[in-house]
Amino acid sequence: MQIRTRLTALFTALIATLLLAFALTIYFASSLTREEEYYKRLKQQASTKANLLFDSKVGPSILQLIYNKAPNTLFQEEVAVYDTAFHLLYHDAGDVDKVKETKGMIDSISALKEIRFYQGNLQVVGFLYEHEKKQYVITAAARDEYGLTKLALLRNSLIVLFLLSVIIIFIAGRFFAQQSLNPVLELVEKVKKITATNLDLRVNEGNRKDEIAALAITFNEMLNRLESSFEAQKQFVSNISHELRTPLSVIISELELATNKERSIQEYKEVIQLALIDAKKLAKLANGILDFAKANYDQSEIVFKEIRLDEVLLDARQQVLKSNPDYKVQIEFVDTDSENANHISVNGNEYLLKVAFLNLMENGCKFSNNHSCSISISHDVLNVIVQFSDEGIGIKEVDLLNIFLPFYRGSNKTHAEGNGIGLSLTQKIVGLHQGNISVSSKEFFGTTFSIQLPHL
Repeated sequence: MQIRTRLTALFTALIATLLLAFALTIYFASSLTREEEYYKRLKQQASTKANLLFDSKVGPSILQLIYNKAPNTLFQEEVAVYDTAFHLLYHDAGDVDKVKETKGMIDSISALKEIRFYQGNLQVVGFLYEHEKKQYVITAAARDEYGLTKLALLRNSLIVLFLLSVIIIFIAGRFFAQQSLNPVLELVEKVKKITATNLDLRVNEGNRKDEIAALAITFNEMLNRLESSFEAQKQFVSNISHELRTPLSVIISELELATNKERSIQEYKEVIQLALIDAKKLAKLANGILDFAKANYDQSEIVFKEIRLDEVLLDARQQVLKSNPDYKVQIEFVDTDSENANHISVNGNEYLLKVAFLNLMENGCKFSNNHSCSISISHDVLNVIVQFSDEGIGIKEVDLLNIFLPFYRGSNKTHAEGNGIGLSLTQKIVGLHQGNISVSSKEFFGTTFSIQLPHL
């Protein structure tokens, strides 16, 4: 069911229920009022005839004649007067007794002083009447034709008005639902036109105040993120293609050159060695891309636990030295008790932090002439501070603004091989850990990377 139809149905049902409750209240209140008023009228008419009979001494025959000659005899009140011993003193129509009084009824009236009930479609009232210190029992019965006619007219009017109101409410509800949902329909039509090829399109945000405007604003914000993500992905794929093409082209060229003619075993070994070097570059690039992808996962998908940064640094140092025996990495604790785990412990992912530290250690070693990197670990009230320093060639000021961009390589790229993933990956990992990374460098004097991570 469409929202428009459901809103219309709910709106109509709600208002119809309220109208029905209102109409029923009016009808039953009117019915009770009519009934009460007619009982009072019956009692009043019966008391009037009793006064004529006892006070004015009007004879029963005359009262009966008046009753029979009345133009509305069929609906006129029929009055009967008894004494408390159940002796009939007067009856308007003795031949047609509508009430059929009994001794039990008279005794009940004497005891209760007044009773009211229905007999068929007649309203009947019986009450105790006192005259000259004597008590009499009077019954009066009639059908309130006029009152019932007005009540029926009220009932029919309420039914017709209720049905007309429901129809009008349904039409009005349909119209207002349509008007309310028109912005949504426009939003849907606009969204249908947005594809991967035109993510620059945006939906109309309306007055930027109501719920639909909030939906449009949120959707546009999502499109902004998607567009940025698509652009970054296209740039990333383009960079990967470029980085992969170079070593693959070199490998292919070397192998093709080796197959052009017969060569000596030594020459084949040299070609294989060159191809192996390029293959290792590809493997390192693939590992970097894989790590970069892991660091771009949703944070909720990455497992975090309590880890000590000194242990992660030592593992990373061991791995760097194993892969590069000529590298030198020194770790120093500054104003930090290595036994106090809280000062150097963080909530993080050990694998990703190790990758970040490896990148900074390798960069420090390979861009310094003595292939050495010094690391200091300290803390303040909120953070663990890890600094990676080298005395290498440094980074030009123009390159400092871009070194964290994926695949960006500065003017010092001729000094050492790389693929431009390491620093961008490191920044991403630090960001995932709610930390901050900064860099200070002076050309020909060295570089220092500083990482701040919130400790436990």
